[in-house]
Amino acid sequence: MFGVLSDNLTAALRQLTGRGVLTEDAVKDGLRDIRRVLLEADVSYELTRSFVQRVQEQAVGLHTIKSVSPGQHLVKLVHDELVVLLGEKRAPLSFASVPPTVVLLVGLQGSGKTTTGAKLAARLKREQKAPFLVAADPYRPAAEEQLRQLAKRVEVGVFGPSDRRTAGSTDRPTAEPPNRRTAEGDVVALVREAIEVASGARARTVLVDTAGRLQIDDAMMAELTALKDAVRPHEILLVADAMTGQDAVRIAKGFHDALGITGVILTKLDGDARGGAALSIYGVTGAPIKYVGVGEALEALEPFDPARMVGRILQQGDIVGLVERAQETVKHEEAERLARKATSKKGMDLEDFLVAMRQVQRMGPLESLLGLLPGMNVKLLRQAKTDSKRLAHVEAIILSMTPEERRSPNVLNGSRRARVARGSGRPIQEVNALLKQFEQMRKMIKRAGRFGPHGMMQHFPR
Repeated sequence: MFGVLSDNLTAALRQLTGRGVLTEDAVKDGLRDIRRVLLEADVSYELTRSFVQRVQEQAVGLHTIKSVSPGQHLVKLVHDELVVLLGEKRAPLSFASVPPTVVLLVGLQGSGKTTTGAKLAARLKREQKAPFLVAADPYRPAAEEQLRQLAKRVEVGVFGPSDRRTAGSTDRPTAEPPNRRTAEGDVVALVREAIEVASGARARTVLVDTAGRLQIDDAMMAELTALKDAVRPHEILLVADAMTGQDAVRIAKGFHDALGITGVILTKLDGDARGGAALSIYGVTGAPIKYVGVGEALEALEPFDPARMVGRILQQGDIVGLVERAQETVKHEEAERLARKATSKKGMDLEDFLVAMRQVQRMGPLESLLGLLPGMNVKLLRQAKTDSKRLAHVEAIILSMTPEERRSPNVLNGSRRARVARGSGRPIQEVNALLKQFEQMRKMIKRAGRFGPHGMMQHFPR
């Protein structure tokens, strides 16, 4: 999402980093470019103006301090002010001292509430928070069924209108969705009953997927207000689509004024929007961004950390985020086995390589992973157009081999390679290239392993 913003902001700062002394005119020229970059990224005018003013007041007259140039100091000032703009520090969920913790997920229709609810349930399950989902949208056709299908994938409990009908709690016909006037009380009763069921199931968190509309209206807010007053949730999280730009900020303000939201989950942060919503929501509402959606997979929901996000925007990388993503998706025992095998006398084989490649795929798109590395030129990375299909082609080639060929690639003579090419549907040149690259990688890893646990880092020049 922040690709264009990152490129333009980095370019504007680069013009100032080499100066020995920052004069007032030089700072004003540089900040004029930064102001333009932020406005083009859809950051609100008021926030942009106050941001630039704070940086200018601190930057004018900076002289060289030891080994840090004024230009580098200015980058630090911009970094720190961007962190303030995004909320200063990470804002985790607040959990009740006596479970269950009730979390209302609110937002407009199409913002991704239902999918985000499942993603949040998956994350809370990994954190041992025993989540439970509630389908509280009786208006959208198949909303309950969608949540049930997602809950089945996450393997968590779910409660919805059909459970109440099965239990004889209501005789409402199911042919048509009820209107809001007649269903408002039913939604409150449904959520109350769901919380009781969740408590009986020893759930520690209850995630309520509420109904949305195409736009904010009084009927929707009245229902949400009644629900808030009835169940007294510990968190009210707005699910907002980052692709809507400044509309997301307007929507956030509307929900905050009516309900007093405690946080925001931004979806589709992996898209190509300009990023102004993420940079404006906290400044306009005071509600922190707690999570961001970074992909379609159920694991693609990350806690939002302002300092680390600014590091990504300024192309300084996010090693902590990369490590956390690896810890969440890569099995520790399998990783240790691969490490031992790779540095052993025999070395890793194509079976091991396939396992490692699948672990990397679970961490997310390769381009997004490389973007977390410090010093990585994101612009060049996008121009390289990393082809995600390439990994699928490699997998097809390896799976077209026999178990013996995967364990001992050296037996792959010309006729065997031709058979593998036909079986995988790829040119024989790709088969040859893969085998050559794999052999080079295996030798490199074995050499690096001679230097001990940190051999790889010591082997490569810095």
